Amino acid sequence: MWWPPVSVVSMPIGYAIPVALIAFCTAVAVIGPRPPHTRPSYWGYWVTFQINEQPFLPLYVLVAISALALAQGDVDSLGGGIVFAVALLTAAGLFALVRRALATGPALRRALAEGGIELTLARRPWAHILLAPFTVRRRDVALVRNLSYGDAGRANLLDVYHRHDRPPGAPVLVFFHGGGFRLGSKNREARALLNHLAAQGWVCVNANYRLAPAAHYPEHHIDGKKVIAWVRAHAAEYGGDPRTIVVSGTSAGAHMASMIALTPNDPAFQPGFEEADTSVAAVVAFSGYYGRLDGPGSSPLDRLGDAPPFLVVHGANDSLSLVEDTRDFVSRLREKSKSPIVYAELPGGQHAFDLFFYLRYSYVIEAVAAFGAGIARRASAVD
Repeated sequence: MWWPPVSVVSMPIGYAIPVALIAFCTAVAVIGPRPPHTRPSYWGYWVTFQINEQPFLPLYVLVAISALALAQGDVDSLGGGIVFAVALLTAAGLFALVRRALATGPALRRALAEGGIELTLARRPWAHILLAPFTVRRRDVALVRNLSYGDAGRANLLDVYHRHDRPPGAPVLVFFHGGGFRLGSKNREARALLNHLAAQGWVCVNANYRLAPAAHYPEHHIDGKKVIAWVRAHAAEYGGDPRTIVVSGTSAGAHMASMIALTPNDPAFQPGFEEADTSVAAVVAFSGYYGRLDGPGSSPLDRLGDAPPFLVVHGANDSLSLVEDTRDFVSRLREKSKSPIVYAELPGGQHAFDLFFYLRYSYVIEAVAAFGAGIARRASAVD
């Protein structure tokens, strides 16, 4: 019996393993969750997050290892040719993810238009997106780190971002990180957003808060209220206008931001500082969880009423916080509130898309800036 030479059928393992890994993650990201999406998929998140939100990086890897395989003759065998074909299909899948991200801008523009806000999309900063996605600092922005707002040590520290010239009367954005109320810190999400807004003249605050298992509901939200009270007392020192505070957050932070907005000056969340004004002008919620933490009253859904304006942003392919739950929250909030409730669903967006500066997030940052400018104009008109 005749057998083909080993060189014809051999598999270049060093080339095949990374291609197979990238191909698997890309395929899961492209397919995405299928409705009805009834429960979180933690494995789906960890398998797809990096690929989904940074498809150019695995594309660079594919190009580099394929070029090396071609140079070394690894694709001359049948096995190597199959791996090379898989690499080409995977590259096509990565470009499909990029195409979905490009649809983010029009989706945000339509959503804001429904809320009466015009979003004019600028040219994409392609050099930043392609070459420096992990770079978020701005030279024109000062960062004041680790200011204390409470007595819980590191859990009660916040950072302030402001432009060096501190323009007076600046609107303020307060951000709370995600992590399921069990992990995370102010050094993770939204730093590109905070730097961008600060460069435009905003004062931005990024805060830690107490986490489980050491803390339980409502202690996280009490810390959130303390941050708002601190900002109202100290924002002017950095050029901020304490009358225009927008509260924001990702995942668990979106839960906190929503609860803060829906419970203005509620003494149950302000033990020892009941007289402080903790009302806010608007909410920007990313990838939010809006369910209960500990029985009745611990969910934003339990606190629905006339609310300040909301901008709710959620990825259509979010594996951890279900987009179906966010749609329900938005629908029920619109029934109760007289203010604009803007909902933007991002095509192909995964959970915590605000960790890096990527194509999708560059659109989101512009949308938040436009929404925030509208809120600031609204506050000025009232004054």
